[in-house]
Amino acid sequence: MSDNPVNERIKTDIAQNDVMLFMKGTPVFPQCGFSAAVVQILNHVGVKFGSADVLVDPEIRDGIKAFTNWPTVPQLYVKGEFVGGCDIIREMFEAGELEQMFDEKGVAREAA
Repeated sequence: MSDNPVNERIKTDIAQNDVMLFMKGTPVFPQCGFSAAVVQILNHVGVKFGSADVLVDPEIRDGIKAFTNWPTVPQLYVKGEFVGGCDIIREMFEAGELEQMFDEKGVAREAA
């Protein structure tokens, strides 16, 4: 699995971004409601994040699901760690846990 070029691309994206979102569409033009919701939450809490549009690359779309053994997109990584999908991110945000996690992991946030 470590010799898989798709996995290497995913690992590189995760390593190069403190916050990395694998999503459908782009942050400016999300292509599904779940991706749009996560983008809105990340923008609200003021974190900068990298993103990969799984719709333009079927290898990444399938590869990210296998990489995490998580069946859906979007998928959020923070400091190299898989956090979850839309429902988990929404629950963490509503409970105040998402901002706390960013602060504990040293992810810079802009004032909202």
